[in-house]
Amino acid sequence: MTKRIPLLILVVVTCGGTTMAETNIHQLPEPRLEGGKALIDVLQERRSIREYSTQPLTLQEVAQLLWSAQGITSREGFRTAPSAGALYPLVLHLVAGTVEGLASGNYRYDPHSHTLEMVVAGDLRPGLAHTALDQGWIQQASAAVVISAIFSRTTRKYGDRGVRYAHMEAGYAGQNLFLQAEAMGLATVVVGAFDDDALKALLHLPTDEQPLSILPIGYPRQAITD
Repeated sequence: MTKRIPLLILVVVTCGGTTMAETNIHQLPEPRLEGGKALIDVLQERRSIREYSTQPLTLQEVAQLLWSAQGITSREGFRTAPSAGALYPLVLHLVAGTVEGLASGNYRYDPHSHTLEMVVAGDLRPGLAHTALDQGWIQQASAAVVISAIFSRTTRKYGDRGVRYAHMEAGYAGQNLFLQAEAMGLATVVVGAFDDDALKALLHLPTDEQPLSILPIGYPRQAITD
C-alpha cells in the first residue's frame, strides 16, 4: 500500500496589517491494514497502564491509533466504530506532547481526509493532567486522545436517547484505540474523571461539543492496574 507523505498546509491571511495562520493541517500517513497481532492475543494482553517512558510516538503510530477509533472503512463513509444511524457524533482530539514531526498542541482529527488540524499550540499535557483532577501521571504520556461528542448529531433523530447512544459509541471507539495500542506495544488507560468545563476551555472546544473520555498514550514503563 502506498503511504502518503506527511504534508503541512499553511493558509495565511492578513488582518489589520498583521499576518496570522488560519489553518495548520497535517496529512497523516496511511494506516496499516495488514499484519499485526491476532485479536485473541491482544484481548488476552490488554491492561490499563499509568506509567510511561519518555520515548516519543511517531506520526505513523498516531495515524494508526486515530484511524482505529474513527477511521473511514468503506466508500459509504462507515467507520471502524459503529454509530447509531451512522450519524457519527464523536470528535477526536490529539493532545500531542512528544510526537516526532508534530509540534506540541491540541489537534482535531478529520476522519474523511485523515488529517490533523491544530486548534491550540503548545504543550497542554500539564494542563490536561490538572483538568483531570490533578492526576499528574497523565502528563508523562507522549500524547493523549480526548474523545468528545456533539450530541445534537444523534439527538436530532433519536431524541434524548441519542445522548446514551453517543456515550456507547465513545466506548466502542475507546476500546478500538485501546486494543490497537496494545497490538502496537503501546500503553493507555481510559480516564473519565475530569472537570468538563476546564477541559473544554483548555482544548478550545465549541460550546456544543462535550468531552467524554481521555486516553493518555505512550510506551509503557509500567504500572498495571486492571
